[in-house]
Amino acid sequence: MNLITTIALIAIALSTVLAIVSFWLPLMTPDHEKLSPYECGFDPVGSARLPFSLRFFLVAILFLLFDLEIALLLPLPWGDQLSSPLSTFFWASAVLVLLTVGLIYEWLQGGLEWAE
Repeated sequence: MNLITTIALIAIALSTVLAIVSFWLPLMTPDHEKLSPYECGFDPVGSARLPFSLRFFLVAILFLLFDLEIALLLPLPWGDQLSSPLSTFFWASAVLVLLTVGLIYEWLQGGLEWAE
């Protein structure tokens, strides 16, 4: 057998043994405190399944969108060292323009306002 087959068989055997041991080894003794929705010392006042506001999800999605924009534009300072830095800056500008237009659209639609 070659080295890759041996490593694959060891990895499969080890993961199988670990999965079986982790399934059968722990002792599950649930009690009232562990099954309660809060374990901070007081009884819950209301239901733990309260609905969230749609505005909360909209702001969360906008935050993730602009956070992703920062992650996409982070390697931009090293773009001038490529063979065609002009195309790199063109695509970065296109991303920024697209996100700016989206932000203006959300602003005009009233999606960034909490209270009406």
